[in-house]
Amino acid sequence: MTDHGSSGLNATTTRLGDTVIQRPRRVSLLQQDVIEPTRYAAKVAGHWLRKAGRATFGWFIDTVTPAGWMLTVLLLLGAAAGAIFGLVEGWVIASVAGALLLFSIPFLLGRVSFDIGFSLSHDRVVAGSEVDATITVTNRSRRISLPVVLDVPVGPGLVEAYVPLLLGRARHVEELRIAAPRRSIIQVGPMQITRGDPIGILRRELDWPQVEQVYVHPVTIRLPPTSAGFVKDVEGQPTKHIVDSDLAFHAIREYHPGDSRRHVHWKSTAKTGQLMVRQFEETRRARIAVVLDVQADEYDTDDEFELGVSAAASLALQSVRDGREVLMVTSGRSEVKRGQEVAITTLPTRNPKGLLDATCAIEIDAAAEPLEAVTRLTAQTFPGLSIAFLVTGSKVTMQRLQRAAFAFPANATTVVIRVEPGAEPLLRATRDFTVITIGVLDDLKHLIMRGALK
Repeated sequence: MTDHGSSGLNATTTRLGDTVIQRPRRVSLLQQDVIEPTRYAAKVAGHWLRKAGRATFGWFIDTVTPAGWMLTVLLLLGAAAGAIFGLVEGWVIASVAGALLLFSIPFLLGRVSFDIGFSLSHDRVVAGSEVDATITVTNRSRRISLPVVLDVPVGPGLVEAYVPLLLGRARHVEELRIAAPRRSIIQVGPMQITRGDPIGILRRELDWPQVEQVYVHPVTIRLPPTSAGFVKDVEGQPTKHIVDSDLAFHAIREYHPGDSRRHVHWKSTAKTGQLMVRQFEETRRARIAVVLDVQADEYDTDDEFELGVSAAASLALQSVRDGREVLMVTSGRSEVKRGQEVAITTLPTRNPKGLLDATCAIEIDAAAEPLEAVTRLTAQTFPGLSIAFLVTGSKVTMQRLQRAAFAFPANATTVVIRVEPGAEPLLRATRDFTVITIGVLDDLKHLIMRGALK
């Protein structure tokens, strides 16, 4: 039989041989129709009140400035001193603090209805120049917009732009000048719109998500085009390596088993009565490697490292312009060190723009691999190099430079470039490699013209 006034069915259990019967609890109509819905509504209301309380508390934290909190404390303390101790001064302090708080509230009323346009005169500049930026603020509504402040993050710094009171549909243009003194990637934005009272008691902030980047390229120079002629050019310059099949004819020799009959020289064969074949000088395409040392211990100052980056970028850039196959390599950092594990980083060299953009992100690193390990891995990973430039600082010893240069094949031309700001230009040619020292970037051009690659 079913009991419509019960909240559950009979429950029968057995415990230690005894039967215990638990009868259902009856629920009154008052509890079923009033108490339970009221309890559920109170639970839901409590949830939303807690959520609203957290939101309100967060709003107060974000809106009230330290000056506003100080005035709030003075208001409470002054009112307490006036009510408890009857101090007139307490009431005066509370009145002034309350008046200032009330005065600041109208500046937060209303919605922020702005359209912000942000543009840069150039997104790629050379270190030591400046970038002009234009900020256009338009009031979208027909109502008057109160003054606001635009906080524009520029790299690690912050630039403030003041936007005055704007009538409906009015526009304000703000001009900024961004300095780019050193090679880097400068991120501009996201901007933040700040509304508040003139005293700085209350404020409201709104983020504008637009972000722009400025690539500050290293200073480079154009090297003489003739410098590329010292290496094996793209059509293939003959080398001293004799091979059995190529384009540059060298000499004629007797036929040996295994030689290709396509290279038989029939006129010589007819004269000598023996099979004679042609020999060739191996021709190669120019494959240039520019290795930049980024080990912090090898450089004396940051300016010395920047000179090294400029020298390496100039060499790689000129080779790209000449149509060479270029590899620009920097020492990397291995996350896990096991035995002789070494890491190198290659930069894109398909076009000048990509190369210069990549050089903006090069950073000096105390944990980078030493130059000797980088050149060894570069020679193993990219065989067939025609010429290798090694760019490093002034603290590298001659013995270490020798070990780094010996990592490349003997038939490759190796040039070590030591950068030392203020030093006299110097060229030292050894049997196996050439070492040049530059004090300014222009020294690189002059030393190459003097035949550093011969």
